[in-house]
Amino acid sequence: MSEIRTKLNKFDLEERLIRFAVAIVNLVSSMPDSRPASHLGGQLLRSGTSPALNYGEAQSGESRKDFIHKLQIVLKELRESHVCLKIIFSSQLYNSKEQMEVLLAESNELISIFVKSVETARKNDKQQVITS
Repeated sequence: MSEIRTKLNKFDLEERLIRFAVAIVNLVSSMPDSRPASHLGGQLLRSGTSPALNYGEAQSGESRKDFIHKLQIVLKELRESHVCLKIIFSSQLYNSKEQMEVLLAESNELISIFVKSVETARKNDKQQVITS
């Protein structure tokens, strides 16, 4: 996961989201066998892999509004993942503190990128309506 910052262009979002999803899968696989870990791990597995899949769908959005909607879903799932990671970190349901810190930082960066992406897409949509 640490190679995310060194090998990827900040704007290669699909690949970055895929690597984030893989890191989530790896984290969940390494969590302890307990009821809390199972519950949070399942939740994180769903929300942490969803952004890559929804971003893929956004690329073939049927309209600008559909594209924006799918970007908003990506953002929603990233925020959910970030909170879940914070709970896992605070509960110490992990094996590697470094892995958790990297995932928390990456989720935070991805949230920032998609906040801006949604803002830009909305702005472009409004400009297109005005010029039409």
